[in-house]
Amino acid sequence: MLDKTRLEKYLSLCMSSQADFAEIYEEDEISETISMTEGKTENVNRTHTAGVGIRLYKGLQTVYAYTNDTAEDVLAGLIDDLRDAIGRSDETGTVTLERVEYENRHPAKTDFRDMSAVEKSDLLRRATDAAKNSDERIAKVQASLLNVRQEVQISNSEGRLISDTRVRTRMMVDALAQEGDNRQGGGCRPGAGKGPEFFEEFTPEEAGREAARIAVVNLSARPCPSGMMPVVIDNAFGGVIFHEACGHGLEASVVSKNQSVFSNLIGQKVASDCVTAIDDGTIPNAWGSQNIDDEGNFQKKRVLIENGILKSYLIDRLNGRRMNAESTSSSRRESYKFEPTSRMTNTYIAAGDSSYEELFEGIEKGLYARTMGGGSVNPQTGEFNFSVLEGYLIENGKVTCPVKGAALIGSGREIIMNIEKVASNLARGQGMCGAASGSIPTDVGQPAIRISRITVGGTSNE
Repeated sequence: MLDKTRLEKYLSLCMSSQADFAEIYEEDEISETISMTEGKTENVNRTHTAGVGIRLYKGLQTVYAYTNDTAEDVLAGLIDDLRDAIGRSDETGTVTLERVEYENRHPAKTDFRDMSAVEKSDLLRRATDAAKNSDERIAKVQASLLNVRQEVQISNSEGRLISDTRVRTRMMVDALAQEGDNRQGGGCRPGAGKGPEFFEEFTPEEAGREAARIAVVNLSARPCPSGMMPVVIDNAFGGVIFHEACGHGLEASVVSKNQSVFSNLIGQKVASDCVTAIDDGTIPNAWGSQNIDDEGNFQKKRVLIENGILKSYLIDRLNGRRMNAESTSSSRRESYKFEPTSRMTNTYIAAGDSSYEELFEGIEKGLYARTMGGGSVNPQTGEFNFSVLEGYLIENGKVTCPVKGAALIGSGREIIMNIEKVASNLARGQGMCGAASGSIPTDVGQPAIRISRITVGGTSNE
């Protein structure tokens, strides 16, 4: 990382221009992936990434450049290019930095760099063995382990100098079940903002057995009927629908340009009364948590929707200027190669008052989406199409046979208005979110929810 004296020099040089704000983002990251197929370690990759991104603002104009070479002449040349782009000035800028100290909310107890490759491979082998031993129909298991340690330092022309250490670990297990010519898959992908100690809480065996369980259930699944019907979506990764279909529409990157269906709706009803939605980057050691956002502001708990009323957007510095609004500490980026923008952290629907059993009562024919899969969404309209990895029919208030080929089709505005019951079993799942500033770790979550009506796509004519 650059020392305070050099940073003050570079920021002062940045401000010797027509810019009204300058920022330097530094990153040093070590990431490691290990993959295993059928108990055999196939790949072990460790990557060391380091670099600097420099950004200048002039009103709503922004220029950005990055480099992995921190030599004096390289950085000075980069800043000269930015000054040319934003407009030079005869005035001399002077920036004095003051380091901001704080207590780390997300400390890691163990360091993956202290573990041998054999010890890490053993974690994957434990998951593989648990999946294989859970049912004789499990034909193939693939598993991988991700470990990341990222150091960042952010300084700006307002005199702020602050650092953060971000540690993450995640295991991904995929199981294939086979019965004759029938082959079905299942997966489990737990993770946290922790070191390898995470696997003392959520063991590799649990991940392996869960992936295998879903695969085996799908062997007996029949084609899902299609049509408009009530749907119960389970907790944890079920929150991916709110994240994709609604969360992205609350990001200032689209709101500020009036490209979101939620633009200009603060204080208005946008969801059912039982819906309170939160984005919280402060949850201790959560997958999407940080001490600070990628503009150096302390992370916050942000209530986006409260009892159906839109309360807040997710705002970064630049889009805050466009909206004449303060940042909500929602600026994130994949690495120094990306200019940051407004993004989610750990986004979830808050726990409600209904019991889990109440969600199924009175449904003559519906779908229970226990485990969600992937999908696509138009962030400007909120229209989405999501697959259901593990689904069941609901008949006369009871969960009955498993179904396959189910998809949920609709729009975010429609969905959150049609949520009529929210259970109390809040849980979160982990994923990677891609957008303009790259791929970042995010938690999605919710309790089990009941949607009164939604279009279900299926392959059965029933």
